[in-house]
Amino acid sequence: MTVTDVLYRWPNAAYFGRRVPKEKFYEHARVNTALREKFISEVDRVTWAYDLAEATINLAGTDEVPDIAVFQIDAKGTDVSEPVLSAVDTSMPRPLVFEINRDFAGVRETRMVAAHKQLGTGAPKTSQYFSTAWQPADTERQPLPTAITLPTLYAALLEPLANVEVRPGEGMSDVADRLKVVGKIEREIKTLERKLRTEKQFNRKVELRRTLKTKQAQLTALIER
Repeated sequence: MTVTDVLYRWPNAAYFGRRVPKEKFYEHARVNTALREKFISEVDRVTWAYDLAEATINLAGTDEVPDIAVFQIDAKGTDVSEPVLSAVDTSMPRPLVFEINRDFAGVRETRMVAAHKQLGTGAPKTSQYFSTAWQPADTERQPLPTAITLPTLYAALLEPLANVEVRPGEGMSDVADRLKVVGKIEREIKTLERKLRTEKQFNRKVELRRTLKTKQAQLTALIER
């Protein structure tokens, strides 16, 4: 999906600034040897940087969104992989927003990453991950979206990352379900485009173009409000 280039200016009142040892995630997530090696090779430092909660930003939470934690991860290399983010995510009983920092070609860069997390009985369930593009770490940050509760703030934070418009009355769990279909159709479109480039028969090309237009129309309908 196309990504947006937003970074938020987190409220000073929500600053937490506590380093979290990687070993904590090994204790609370199912981290096998291969995943532990990813932690070691990819992650330099994890900081619980901000805690967006009723006590810090005066927005009421719910059982589904009791607070929103902002985790800053300093990468050892060029990025931090999704299995590592997922292990961190599933170990925390709250929605998370990640800011990944890296040094690339002499420039400090940041990208924001998040998945919709559904809390309930058992382990938290997360959707696919959505991300901004990499941008200079000193990029001017935007104020937080206007919201009246923590759940509405959570939805507003994820909306530009997911690159879809939240429809009236739609929760982020509904958006996450819709995005699963979006991802499936995007993969189908890429397959059709690849077949169209190599197909020699005229009648087959016509059929592929017709199918491709139908899939593109379905994708537009899913993404727009």
